[in-house]
Amino acid sequence: MFAVVRTGGKQYRVAEGDKIAVEKLAGEAGDKIVLDDILLAGEGESLADVGKVTVSAEIIAQAKSEKVIVFKKRRRHNYRRKNGHRQQMTLLRIVGVGEGKSAAKKSAAKADAPAKDTSEAKAAPKARKAAPAKDAAPAAKADKE
Repeated sequence: MFAVVRTGGKQYRVAEGDKIAVEKLAGEAGDKIVLDDILLAGEGESLADVGKVTVSAEIIAQAKSEKVIVFKKRRRHNYRRKNGHRQQMTLLRIVGVGEGKSAAKKSAAKADAPAKDTSEAKAAPKARKAAPAKDAAPAAKADKE
């Protein structure tokens, strides 16, 4: 089974056992991570439901990529600047691509969360109704004076 995942602003087509180099991710060598942003998944020519697919990976190492030389020059002005840059990257080994139980648990947790929010939203209008009553009391004091 394969999946197309997005991490670090780039997209990668991965399958179980692949090794990829991605933008730096938090963690140390040997840590297990789950790549959440799955764009496409399938096997052969058939596509799978992306919501049910999980991609798990293991961090092999934190490293730096090859050096990129930045050279600036302006002709006839004696202006030359040379800089180098090595981007931080993380080497990953894809441990598993497939339908997992963790995806179902995440979707169930998301379904429970909005139900709690609606109960809090119902409690908020009660507080708003109490606020105008407080404003009416100072107006009554002003009338007595």
